[in-house]
Amino acid sequence: MRSLKWFQIFFKFKNWLLSGIFGLILLILSLFVLLKDIQVGPYQLGISIILGVFGIYFIILCLRKIFIKFVNVYSSGILKKPSNVTEIGDVIYKRKILASGPKVVTIGGGIGSSTMLRGLKEFTSNITAVITVADDGGSSGYLRNDLGILPPGDIRNCLIALAETEPLMEKLLNYRFQEGSLKGQSFGNLFLAAMNGISNSFESAVKHMGEVLAVTGRVYPVTEENVYLLAELEDGTLIRGESNIGNHYLTHPGKIRRVMFDKENVKPLPQVLEAIYDADIIVLGPGSLYTSIIPNLLVDGVANAIFESRAMKVYVCNIMTQPGETENYTVSDHIRTIHNHAKRQIIDICLVNSGEVDKSILRRYEADGAQKVKVDTPEIKKMGIRLIEENFVKISNGLVRHDSLKLAQSIIEIHNRCK
Repeated sequence: MRSLKWFQIFFKFKNWLLSGIFGLILLILSLFVLLKDIQVGPYQLGISIILGVFGIYFIILCLRKIFIKFVNVYSSGILKKPSNVTEIGDVIYKRKILASGPKVVTIGGGIGSSTMLRGLKEFTSNITAVITVADDGGSSGYLRNDLGILPPGDIRNCLIALAETEPLMEKLLNYRFQEGSLKGQSFGNLFLAAMNGISNSFESAVKHMGEVLAVTGRVYPVTEENVYLLAELEDGTLIRGESNIGNHYLTHPGKIRRVMFDKENVKPLPQVLEAIYDADIIVLGPGSLYTSIIPNLLVDGVANAIFESRAMKVYVCNIMTQPGETENYTVSDHIRTIHNHAKRQIIDICLVNSGEVDKSILRRYEADGAQKVKVDTPEIKKMGIRLIEENFVKISNGLVRHDSLKLAQSIIEIHNRCK
């Protein structure tokens, strides 16, 4: 039985083992040619060196390939299998070196959070992403109403952002069906919904999906309660639903006075509070002010945990204003709104963009009612908040986004300077 196992091992690596055996034979021949005569001539020496070099080459090739094969066959939790020694080094770096990085907690949702997470995972593996669950539109809203689960969309995006997946896997998880009863549905959302069906809780489903995707860090819904977001406008009008709040200006224009949940005493996930208290740095944003960032602060205990945490608290302000939410808002308006909803000052540092946006792109944004967020430095300093301005602009598919690597690097540098 033991000999059969060795035979199976030999069969699995036969090509590279034969290469190693051939290299060993060449090395032995090299020594034989060199040592068979007492006096060694130039011709004999040359033959010996050539045989020796080729022998060593084939032996090294054998060892490299077998090592890579072992890593691919017996590695656990690695979706993107290394194909050479350099990539193995990358895996070791990400698994071991990044484990000593700072403990970063991000609070938000939407595209902004997933963009930032893609950059952060290159600097640390100690990441906890806290995601709002108030979404009620699109594919997430449909699954929420049909299956009674928490909206999976923002969480799916963050899991993919933190995952070590092949491009094909990422494309699959982001795929939306084009026809039939599933038209518009994201495969990734359906995957998470199915995982929820075989798990004890939504939090467990997210955890299990993270294990399948070998994510760097952890992703948590801020609460497991089924909540809807309400926005009260300055004229007293109430807008129900996250999907309607961002579009209310099309039917009922008006500035938002505050947002709230449709019920009180919404309990947080315990792991969220633990992560906040244990964090080295807490990052709010980037993302929609009223529908991605603030909903997390409305959950009982979250704002207070941020306030009491010894971590450095950083707010990443959006580059552009958002129609229906933050028309004509300055940076200080964003900060003031966060503090009003948190009922305490929870921001130490504000990261803002200083880069220019192409005029043609600005004109298109202005046609939709958006503009660059004005940096009103004197007002920010009056609040006792440190302002850091850097060029974070990155244009993706014609849209203004934060450059994930530049943003992540700035966050890590803040931690390094303050620790």
